[in-house]
Amino acid sequence: MGGGRKRGRTQRRHFKQGRENVWKHNPQRPPAGEGGEGREGNPSWQPFATENPAFEEYYKAQQIIPEEEWDDFMNMLRKPLPSTFRINASCQFFQDICSQLENDFRKSLETEVSDEHEEDAIRPLPWYPGNLAWHLNFSRMQLRRNQALESFHEFLKRENEVGNITRQEAVSMVPPLFLNVQPDHHILDMCAAPGSKTFQLLEMIHQSTKPGLLPNALVVANDVDVQRCNLLIHQTKRMCTANLIVTNHEAQNFPGCNLAKFCSETCVDEAHLQRLEFDRVLCDVPCSGDGTVRKAPDIWRKWNAGMGNGLHRLQVEIAMRGMGLLKVGGRMVYSTCSMNPVENEAVVAEILRRCGDSVELLDVSSELPELARRPGLSTWKVRDRGSWFGVHEDVPRYRKSVISPSMFPSGKGSKDSEVNTDVIDADMKDSTDMGDEETHIAINDSNNGDNLKTEIDCESGEAPARNKKLNFTSSRTEHSDYPLHHCMRIVPHDQNSGAFFIAVLHKLSPLNENHAVDGVKSEQNMSKDKTGKVEKDLGSDKVSSEENIVQQQVVDDTNVLDEQNGDMDSKSAEDKNSEDAKVTVNEAEKGQAGTRDRRRQQNQGRWRGVDPVIFFKDEGTVKSIVSFYGIKDSFPLEGHLVTRNPDTSHVKRIYYVSKSVQDVLELNIKVGERLKITSLGLKIFERQSSKDGSPCTFRLSSEGLPLLLPYITKQILYASAIDFQHLLQYRTIKFPDFVDANFGEEASALLPGCCVVVLREGHQDIGSIATDPSAIAIVCWKGKTNLCVMVSPLDGKELLERISLRFGLEIPKLDKEKPNQEITGSDEQPDCAIETADQECLPESKESDMEIPDAKED
Repeated sequence: MGGGRKRGRTQRRHFKQGRENVWKHNPQRPPAGEGGEGREGNPSWQPFATENPAFEEYYKAQQIIPEEEWDDFMNMLRKPLPSTFRINASCQFFQDICSQLENDFRKSLETEVSDEHEEDAIRPLPWYPGNLAWHLNFSRMQLRRNQALESFHEFLKRENEVGNITRQEAVSMVPPLFLNVQPDHHILDMCAAPGSKTFQLLEMIHQSTKPGLLPNALVVANDVDVQRCNLLIHQTKRMCTANLIVTNHEAQNFPGCNLAKFCSETCVDEAHLQRLEFDRVLCDVPCSGDGTVRKAPDIWRKWNAGMGNGLHRLQVEIAMRGMGLLKVGGRMVYSTCSMNPVENEAVVAEILRRCGDSVELLDVSSELPELARRPGLSTWKVRDRGSWFGVHEDVPRYRKSVISPSMFPSGKGSKDSEVNTDVIDADMKDSTDMGDEETHIAINDSNNGDNLKTEIDCESGEAPARNKKLNFTSSRTEHSDYPLHHCMRIVPHDQNSGAFFIAVLHKLSPLNENHAVDGVKSEQNMSKDKTGKVEKDLGSDKVSSEENIVQQQVVDDTNVLDEQNGDMDSKSAEDKNSEDAKVTVNEAEKGQAGTRDRRRQQNQGRWRGVDPVIFFKDEGTVKSIVSFYGIKDSFPLEGHLVTRNPDTSHVKRIYYVSKSVQDVLELNIKVGERLKITSLGLKIFERQSSKDGSPCTFRLSSEGLPLLLPYITKQILYASAIDFQHLLQYRTIKFPDFVDANFGEEASALLPGCCVVVLREGHQDIGSIATDPSAIAIVCWKGKTNLCVMVSPLDGKELLERISLRFGLEIPKLDKEKPNQEITGSDEQPDCAIETADQECLPESKESDMEIPDAKED
């Protein structure tokens, strides 16, 4: 069972995000005329194949494009995808970046390479609000290899790393825009990794927030794969937000948190969050991904019709779970990067069929009017093992376990087919165990997605060979009765982009309770059957009796118990072979080991491998921090500080969470930690040891400084532009060496330890600098004789260039002969400053939610 789960996850990752980007990585890049330069001097070099007869046959038959446009469509698919990126409107240097693009790069790029391109070298996407998204008429490979574009490419990489821009495919930016996000919305991103859409949602909720204030909104970003959650965390960490929770669940089994199911009516407090529901749900499901063929041309070789068929059921289940978690009156966007109607219109039609009058498909043709889009299809066919089927009745009986009625326009099946029409709302899902991922259809790339069982052919009486193609073409076709023309299809040759599918759904009323009750019963029976099997194999005393445990944990616990039983069996064998081993067993050691195991289990929390989320309530530490930095009482700390270490004496990092996140955490604790939280909150304080003996053991975090800055009254300095520039450039400066002697004296008068240096330039009233959204500040360390910067080299370089551009300052080259221009590591300099300056940008260790690989989305 565990192996099946692993295979299923691996297969899904393969189709949506696990593909190798051969335009980028393949040593055999296409020639100059097809997206890159050929391999000179290599006679065996061949361009990457950009054709697949089965692909063309399939989509011609589906009529996704008018016949007269087919050549334009295919020609565009064979061209590399132009680069696009989006500016973070909530970043501090938003206006500076916009000005730099309009006045510097846009003109210089047109001058350098205008003869090589038909249109503008760089331009804003006309349909994206506020000119925040930009289109480049260069592929990613051209950006890397063209010398004229070198400075612009470095600009893109640097700004992307620090979170000022996000490099993202243009069509991938579309689904979040149709959510119509408001400042107080709770938003769920069901299949969030690698995180570009999640980052976009965070931009939306933070865009209008004033300094020192947090939005009331909340984003929960979920992904089924732990490693992809790490990538998601790395992406969203650039946003520095306290309004994000990252979870690790199967999207189709995302847990409901309904307090009424866990507590009696007398203990329910109406003033607190009662159940977890969402105002907006982004359901960007795993798909075959053939809409990204311009970005990942290896799909040409791998594509087959079975890829979409194999994912259809999973897509329906994820979408239905999203609809169950959606509030009445809320909006859900269903999207894929596939062109296949089985993954697109068929899924939407099935949602509407199951939900009845509770859900409507919205007409959003008036929104984003400059976005070129095509209406959804109302008729299509299903391809399976070489045959075309227009209605489900024509599907052979032995294939009806694979080709379901929901794949067809009408959604109607034959009498011998069984369709699960259960609809489960958020609160109804709470009382059930989660289904096993292995029960969903798996994908077999080499066999068109088929999981053929040994069944009898209804015509010949024999089971066909596994790879035998039927070559049957159904003469009947169906048309859907639902308004699927309200769906949106984005095709590549309309606006030189990738392909995408979007549908916007509106929940009008709670879902059908009769279907939901039936679904609950069937899931309970399934859960009991599986649990009974586990009890039979392992012994009833080895199975957890917790009523609300999710099925995923049942499976994981089963694997652990198998290992434990194996260990016990081996120990018993050893005892039989050696009677002396029984005599020498020390009961005290056994007791100590049991205590250690219990303590480890308690510290581990409910979810194996994930540190628990603990509200930080060490009053002594909090009072010390507040006193040292002079934090105003108006900044709420109680209930907003969390950590991932239950032992407060060894806490290394303290995170700040918004009120919305705090409410969800409190609810999650009350319902038994049903949410598996891998990351949350904004890192605001970090433990810092120093031989100088600072009165406060926690320093400020660079990520949390913008939020906390308006409330700090102590350990704060205001520097001139030249001294601020020198700090960033040389990183450590002795007090007498500052240009402004008064500033050096003020720095030496501070208490030893962490401090904040604010750029004074451009501000008339020093008292109002901290509340100015354009204020620039950095975290430093005050030692015995010097001041040392505690920001990462990357962030320091970005700030240095920004203030140099803003104030017209030149950046002189380092003169290493001057002692104040390098970190010498002498006794006068605190060790912590050296360590932090070098390691601030590295992944944080020991706490699982922040162990992040060095990866990025391109």
